[in-house]
Amino acid sequence: MQTFAHVYRHLRRKNWRQYALLGGCAFFSVLLITAYACMMRSPTILTVLPEGGDSRKQVMMVFVLAVLGCGVFTTYASGLFFRQKSRQIGVFLALGATRRQLSRMLTRELTLLTLLSCGAGALLGGPLAWGIWQIFRTFVVDTAEMALRFTPQSYWFPGVFTLFVLLVLLGMGCRSVRRTNIIDIVQESHKSEPIRAVPRWYGPAGIVLIALGGVLGYGMPSVLIQGLHWYAPAVLEALFYLPALVGLYMVLLHTVVNGWGGKKGKYRDLIATSMMQFQGRQTVRNMLVMTVLLVGAYFASFFTPMLLTSSELSTGERPIDYLYHYRSDQTMLTRQEVAQLAADHGVEITTWSQVSAATLGCDGIEEVETEGPFGTTYTEEYHGLLHSASFLSESAFRELTGIEVDLAPGTGANILDDQASTPWRSAGDVTHITNMVTGQEMDIQPVEPVRYTQLLGCFLLDDGDYAAITQGLTPEWREKFVAFQVADLEASYPFASDLFYAIVDHSGPEVEVVSAWDPVERMLQLQEKGAYFYDPETLEERGYDTIHYSDPDSSQFRTDWKYMPQFTILDQTELVKTMAVFLMLFVFIALVCFAAFVVISFTRCMTIAIANAQVYEDLRHLGAPRTYLYRSVKGQVSRVFRTPILVGTVLVYAFYTLMMYGNGDPAGINALEGAGMLACLAVVGVVSVLLYLVYRLTLRKVCAVTIDRPRA
Repeated sequence: MQTFAHVYRHLRRKNWRQYALLGGCAFFSVLLITAYACMMRSPTILTVLPEGGDSRKQVMMVFVLAVLGCGVFTTYASGLFFRQKSRQIGVFLALGATRRQLSRMLTRELTLLTLLSCGAGALLGGPLAWGIWQIFRTFVVDTAEMALRFTPQSYWFPGVFTLFVLLVLLGMGCRSVRRTNIIDIVQESHKSEPIRAVPRWYGPAGIVLIALGGVLGYGMPSVLIQGLHWYAPAVLEALFYLPALVGLYMVLLHTVVNGWGGKKGKYRDLIATSMMQFQGRQTVRNMLVMTVLLVGAYFASFFTPMLLTSSELSTGERPIDYLYHYRSDQTMLTRQEVAQLAADHGVEITTWSQVSAATLGCDGIEEVETEGPFGTTYTEEYHGLLHSASFLSESAFRELTGIEVDLAPGTGANILDDQASTPWRSAGDVTHITNMVTGQEMDIQPVEPVRYTQLLGCFLLDDGDYAAITQGLTPEWREKFVAFQVADLEASYPFASDLFYAIVDHSGPEVEVVSAWDPVERMLQLQEKGAYFYDPETLEERGYDTIHYSDPDSSQFRTDWKYMPQFTILDQTELVKTMAVFLMLFVFIALVCFAAFVVISFTRCMTIAIANAQVYEDLRHLGAPRTYLYRSVKGQVSRVFRTPILVGTVLVYAFYTLMMYGNGDPAGINALEGAGMLACLAVVGVVSVLLYLVYRLTLRKVCAVTIDRPRA
């Protein structure tokens, strides 16, 4: 005699595909989350992602999108599983099985399925991340700092997600068993989830809401900061994007229910449209997740072409081949030593300029922040002495650059970059300067800024004013700027590399500091607080990484040393090496999100095919030709792929364009950003081709299940 347990095991073996689909979705979700979390929390990555920086925020944003996408995907798979499982539950109840028996058996198998699938995903997630990273190191670039390390804390994320999956499954299982109407339970797997009629204005209105949400989400934080002096919590800032999410849902609803062909194709696509409507809720949810994942994937993939393109163009346009500066109290290389090093490498130095500069105290406006329950507010306080900056005289600037600047006495000019894209790297307008040795002070009137990228952040003074204010400065408050050209820049890389290491070797521990280190700020904070945040020992005490002469090849040293030279050939040649960790991280994120998009889209199309296979079989028996059936299948599959791809691509590219437009001062897209956007467009083209190939493969598989399956 067959017991309840025997029958249950037999049905489980017979319906193994349902368990495989649910377990596979959970496994894939945890696999991606684990791989992403291992990368995101790796000390290798955190070393180059500054705390609170934009790069870390972008990584976290895409991670949140990926987790939400995997959560919705897994919830959908769970719902699909119980829709199919409901028939078995109803039959067992009809045969006399108690709800307690079913609940106990269901809890046992769901717990085991969750632990096995999610455990396997968590176990393989780390090796997956490590394997992809090693492929990058083998075929793209390899540096010592790219040795990938993981921390046990990374596995908190897959652990929490596994608990979420288990709770969702157990909750759905209990709800299925506790339903009172057995007939409803038995018929659950045959019920559809249709969407009621959707007005055609949903489509255009959704597009408007998407645009509105993008503008509000990007612009409102700046409005709050500038208008209310309020740094709103991240959760509140995210709420401004809600209109875009609502609009996206409306566009997807309109696409699934009505389509964009108007009444012209209403009867031609009647079968495909009706089938999509009958499973509309599930389809729209999946398409929403796919769109969000694609946005995250493109957002991450745009980082590399934007960085490489803009950096390559900006370094290629530098007017000075070799430029470096150092504090005058350093025992730096002499002109003769540099010339000898160049001769040893067969490099001919054609021009040489060496000028003096001064580090002076500057006035400015300090933002005094106050932490509150609703974010951070700040007030502005003017200080006659707030920070420092490097000052050049007119004649020194002319000798370095060959550009004639004539400043009236009592005026000063800020030096900005050529493209007006990084005003935040400048100290802003200065109206009062101080000699930090003698205490002499001088008021100056800001005039039109000078554009010269290689001297960004410096200031110009009239020759007479410069001579007067710098009298009595000691060597630690003076600097030297050295600039020279070479006959053959492309052949001078070995010389540039050796000269860089020689400059590091001739630099003392007093200048082993990050770019944010400021001598005036340090003096003021030592007086007020007894410690300065950017001193190396303070950074290390608080758990932050700092730079070390012992590791001059690290990304952090190359990008954050206060006295890092600007050698055009060195920066061009070693750009990928210097930014390797950044580049590989964002490429990895893009691959994870693209993979999730492909798996979810393929799974959704196959479930639609399985659900509608009998309908196509009936149509075939009624005499419908294969061309008609193929057009119907293609209409369903193309909607699942086409709409998220089209909407997601247009959405992220438009948002990226908005970001680039708002970066400048004044707002606008400069030549470097324009070139980067073209490179991003090329990435879109390549990815679109790959996604089209995935679409064709999916269409072939769906046809095999629906219209090309063998006749009974």
